[in-house]
Amino acid sequence: MKLGLSLGYSGRQMTLPMARVLLAEELGFDSVWTGESYGSDAWSPLAFIAAKTSRIRLGTMVQQIAGRPPVMAAMQAATIDALAGGNRVIVGLGMSGPQVVEGWYGQPWGRPYYRVKDYVAIMRKVFRREAPVSHDGQEYQLPYLGEGATGFGKPIKSILHMNPDIPIWLGTGTETMVKLTGRIADGWIPLRPSPAGLDRPKQWLAEGAKKSGRDLSELDIQCVVSVELTRDVKAAIDARKPGVALYIGGMGAKAKNFHKDQMVARGYGAEADRIQELYMSGRKDEATAAVPDEYVDDASLLGDEARITARYRPWVDAGATGLNVNTSQDDAMRLMAKLAVGT
Repeated sequence: MKLGLSLGYSGRQMTLPMARVLLAEELGFDSVWTGESYGSDAWSPLAFIAAKTSRIRLGTMVQQIAGRPPVMAAMQAATIDALAGGNRVIVGLGMSGPQVVEGWYGQPWGRPYYRVKDYVAIMRKVFRREAPVSHDGQEYQLPYLGEGATGFGKPIKSILHMNPDIPIWLGTGTETMVKLTGRIADGWIPLRPSPAGLDRPKQWLAEGAKKSGRDLSELDIQCVVSVELTRDVKAAIDARKPGVALYIGGMGAKAKNFHKDQMVARGYGAEADRIQELYMSGRKDEATAAVPDEYVDDASLLGDEARITARYRPWVDAGATGLNVNTSQDDAMRLMAKLAVGT
């Protein structure tokens, strides 16, 4: 089992827990991951971390596709990978929702399937430098020949000789998008999974992989897991409920919220509807209280060492190849490193 350290994105102040990152590298963690929403970006912190570390891989979980054109995403990834010594960067991509894409980035939501498909294809063309980059896709065209074009655009090849095999992973959740992930990506980042909830999406992933002549075993499956050593499991669960309520109720529109859809897919349809209704009506405390304990607990590793050890094994059996550890505890990181040995 490969372990990652999940840092996410910043709050009001931009800080990085470098002591924790260095401990992760010392303990043999495979990777460290940053994210972005509408505050700190995902790539800049990785450049800083690269300068302070020597081995640990550097991933985005996730970089928002709307935030930069695919060629710029490739340039950023390749630049940091080169500065870090090579073979250290993992590009984790996600669409984000219409609220962020249209409200923050000022772009049309478009057609996510084709946008992701084009985006990955263009990034791979940039990385491989096999020819000047041209692409005639459903969502992206290079050179651009649409409205307002001068007609002077021409295909261009990167000056930088990049690592041609920088891996690209996708954060997806719907059947169509998970199948696409299996077909075009090197790894899959599930959205708020539980071990039991991986079964059906893994079938979709395998179907997609088969279409590209690959086997499911050739793809990484990296799940984010909140980890806390504690004697009070109930308190640990309750502490995570406000974040769940925020994402189910507030991180998306009523008719388009991927986090809510994932909760429904895990068998909590009525609860998801209730949380969204309460949150959107301003009753955030009630929305938080409506989050089921089991929903949080099943996707986390909370408790004493014996409880975490027992609940770790189902992740291995479910087919996760990696766990992104979300924790502020050094002892929890040490426990996870011990459990990961040999699995």
